[in-house]
Amino acid sequence: MKNNNAGIILASASPRRTELLGLAGIKFIVVPADICEDALPDEDPADHVIRLSQEKADAVAAKCDGRFFIGADTIVVLDGKILGKPIDQADAMLMLSRLSGRDHEVITGFTVFDKTSGIRISRSVCTEVTFKLLTEKEIHAYIATGCPMDKAGGYAIQGGAVHFVRSISGSYTNVVGLPMTELYEVLQTMQAVE
Repeated sequence: MKNNNAGIILASASPRRTELLGLAGIKFIVVPADICEDALPDEDPADHVIRLSQEKADAVAAKCDGRFFIGADTIVVLDGKILGKPIDQADAMLMLSRLSGRDHEVITGFTVFDKTSGIRISRSVCTEVTFKLLTEKEIHAYIATGCPMDKAGGYAIQGGAVHFVRSISGSYTNVVGLPMTELYEVLQTMQAVE
């Protein structure tokens, strides 16, 4: 695949990440990565998201022209265990019921790979999120929107679950899917942006 005018490539199909990069005024193109996202046995959550972000950036860099490749992966962690994307409505109900009234972590790993120099910088960012106690009616209504089905932990802070979140400690954009301050600093360090 040829993208000769592309300086920055986002290796993600996430509309949320696309929106965040756009809000920061970053010029980029989107080329989704297609990799296996399963966790390795006993893999630390932060190591998991960094590994996946590297694999996404590398997979797209291998098939695309361009210089800077951004890979990212976001997970929800409750009691040290990764909550993936719900497999069905019953799974979404279980996840949201477990998060109800509790603190959990949202961890995003990101990698910026400079294909020209071979330099790769990876980081993980963790945000603590506290949910209010949710009623069954609230959870059912949210699941009925379909929103939880493609979201880590079964919710989107910027979407229909905005009223579930009592507080956050850390980066808001990290919970959306891309810690923009930290990513922008890495892009500046690599001279991908000014």
